Amino acid sequence: MSFFSNIFSSSKQEPNDDSGTFWNKMCSTQDLQEAVEASHSQTVVIFKHSTRCFISKTVLRQFENQVKNSQSDARFYYLDLLACRDLSNLIASKFAVTHQSPQLLVLKQGKVARHASHQDISLSLVEN
Repeated sequence: MSFFSNIFSSSKQEPNDDSGTFWNKMCSTQDLQEAVEASHSQTVVIFKHSTRCFISKTVLRQFENQVKNSQSDARFYYLDLLACRDLSNLIASKFAVTHQSPQLLVLKQGKVARHASHQDISLSLVEN
């Protein structure tokens, strides 16, 4: 596969296989409800990722590396925007946070405590 095919390919880019087991996939309203409920006892992180976007892929990999090198006890959810666009729209509406991609939402006590997109995504949002 050529260099440009690798960058602009429409193939799915899921979380790194070597990222560990910290990701929980989110693609249903039940998954969202579980995350909101969990946010009452621990910090919950939702990473909204476009599998066709090189920037999103780069930010995802950087974030995964930060998490792997941390002691974070947050619960991490990965949402594939292309496969689960309706859920992404529901999240934007439910939490009144304009959709971005990539986007990180930090939930505490059932509400968005912080959010960021693109290069502003960092584990420091989770730990503060």
